[in-house]
Amino acid sequence: MPIARIDDIDLAYELAGSGPRVLFLNGSGATLERSAPLLGLFGTDLELLAFDQRGLGASGPAPAPYDMARCASDALALMDAVGWERARVLGVSFGGMVAQELAVTAPGRVERLALLCTSSGGAGGSSYPLHELESLPPDQREAMRASLVDDRFDEAWLADHPGDRGLVALLARPDDDSDDAVVAGRRAQLEARRGHDVWDRLDAIVCPTFVACGRFDPIAPMSNSEAIASRIAGAELHAYDGGHAFFVQDRAALPEIVGFLTTSGPG
Repeated sequence: MPIARIDDIDLAYELAGSGPRVLFLNGSGATLERSAPLLGLFGTDLELLAFDQRGLGASGPAPAPYDMARCASDALALMDAVGWERARVLGVSFGGMVAQELAVTAPGRVERLALLCTSSGGAGGSSYPLHELESLPPDQREAMRASLVDDRFDEAWLADHPGDRGLVALLARPDDDSDDAVVAGRRAQLEARRGHDVWDRLDAIVCPTFVACGRFDPIAPMSNSEAIASRIAGAELHAYDGGHAFFVQDRAALPEIVGFLTTSGPG
């Protein structure tokens, strides 16, 4: 796996496929290893650049604390490292927060922006406070995370929907609490997420923007995506039948997201 040295931190990344250049920004605690199935869904029609955020996965330990501006700076520096002046940006959940920060900080470097199941913070609404789960015992933490996948997922629903049971099992895998560096990296990212607020700067985004959400998302409610779209000129709002993982729950979602990212022209 290639490594880019960014501000004294090693960022592990992958670059694959051919087509429009797309920077992929992952969700809270997610790594390249755990996200391989999702990244594979985008196929080979994109040149996809994805990486482990500082302190996570195969990237180096990150001095804490840091903020969302640092996360956006990491992403921009990685684009520089691979020779990308501009790219289309796809952010999922926490990655959508980083993507918003990146787009308001360096709007000239973003050709198209896709924001999935995310929040702006501030008056636009915040996502569920995942940092509060860190104080819970591991078994309770994972049980809570399972309940946050989709508002509909009670025992009766899951009993009748084996596919959704499998999704919960996939998304609610236990954290690794055996390695102090891993725990520190996860918690530092959650603290950066906790301070996210780009609401008052969203009007700086001028590129075509695709805002997508699940109608049953307890982490990033649909109202938060509606708020984001209302602040970005010309933004498209797309709502799907699913929760925080709507892009694998609703078959219409992924083709529309990829279609937006592969479209030529200004919008």
